[in-house]
Amino acid sequence: MTKQTSQTGYKAELYRQFARVGRAVSSPRRLEILDLLSQGERTVERLASEIGTTMSNISQHLHALREAGLVESRKEGLFVHYSLAGENVAEFWRAMRTLAVDLSAEARELIHSFINERDSFETVEHSELLKRVESGRAIVIDVRPLHEYDAGHIRGAISIPLDELPKRLGEIPGELEVVAYCRGPYCLLSVEAVELLRKQGLHAARLVDGFPEWRAAGFPITKAD
Repeated sequence: MTKQTSQTGYKAELYRQFARVGRAVSSPRRLEILDLLSQGERTVERLASEIGTTMSNISQHLHALREAGLVESRKEGLFVHYSLAGENVAEFWRAMRTLAVDLSAEARELIHSFINERDSFETVEHSELLKRVESGRAIVIDVRPLHEYDAGHIRGAISIPLDELPKRLGEIPGELEVVAYCRGPYCLLSVEAVELLRKQGLHAARLVDGFPEWRAAGFPITKAD
């Protein structure tokens, strides 16, 4: 084998390995799975319930993601729990998502219609939120499902899942600003929460993005006991 042939074979195999990741993320459903797993680990059963499909379908997608090295699993009793293989996978997902929005006018129009038109108020940046909380001017509510809050949340945040918010408004001090956050910059949970809070006369705003971005930026987080 000549040196040139060896180099050609090396490049072909290297790009084949790169393509494995590309194939693994070529499905919208697998991207949704990655997004959910960026909030915390989940079982096949929970993923199927949240996404609205069969466990068999989810298992097939998880197999492809695991083959590409993007997710990993652990067994606990009768259940297998899946998680992202590392923070580098979460970073890859965020970068891919950002690039897609930059390149796609259709994606930007969707975001404008479902988020920007419904909430034209300025969002709160990470460092600004920290200042407001530490000065006692604001409280933070996590409107994601409770199991996501338990897996990790902004330190000091109160868990009030969106579907519980209408009956738990009395827990929110009316004299403070309320900052809601959820899964990320394109998640609608915090948008709907802020709409509801403002209709009740409360001073409410959204975090600029969500818990995964807050965690990746190195701001304080904690988990449930």
